Amino acid sequence: MISIRPLTPVAVRDPALQNQLRMLLRDAVESGASVGYVLPLADEVIDQYWRGVFDALEQGSLVLLMAEHEGQVVGTAQLSLCMKPNGIHRAEVQKVLVHTAARRSGLGRSLMQAVEQAARDAKRSLLVLDTETGSAGQLLYTSMGYQVAGSIPNFVLATITTTIAAQSSSPTFLPTTYMYKLL
Repeated sequence: MISIRPLTPVAVRDPALQNQLRMLLRDAVESGASVGYVLPLADEVIDQYWRGVFDALEQGSLVLLMAEHEGQVVGTAQLSLCMKPNGIHRAEVQKVLVHTAARRSGLGRSLMQAVEQAARDAKRSLLVLDTETGSAGQLLYTSMGYQVAGSIPNFVLATITTTIAAQSSSPTFLPTTYMYKLL
């Protein structure tokens, strides 16, 4: 059975957990997830990313949810809480990561439900996110009631290119869709 729980600043100090989180991010990027990184992905970049997440968690501006199955991290989702006085009602959903071995199991939906509950617990009534246009993520968010605010063409450099694009010398860019949900 998969369990989802928020991680505390104390919990993320565990080196074994940190290693599993590193592997999860690597798995996501290597399988084509558009989560801000491109290949090749250096270990130092992964470590720097998670240090930033842990710092935000320590500061109280981020909720980090972890999905675990039989002692293994199979997914995470983050809720970045706006700390500005004019934005204390909103939060941004970030880095919904599901390990390739756990995809198509409903885990993404479960993580999003947990994110929404964490937002309610933090007294946030507006959630925003961005996702690769036309992705499985966008389909999930739409099915959960998120509305499209707009999209931007050529927003991100593709993580993994197709065979045709790989033969081209020009980079491949993908559009991003911004979405929101009122809780």
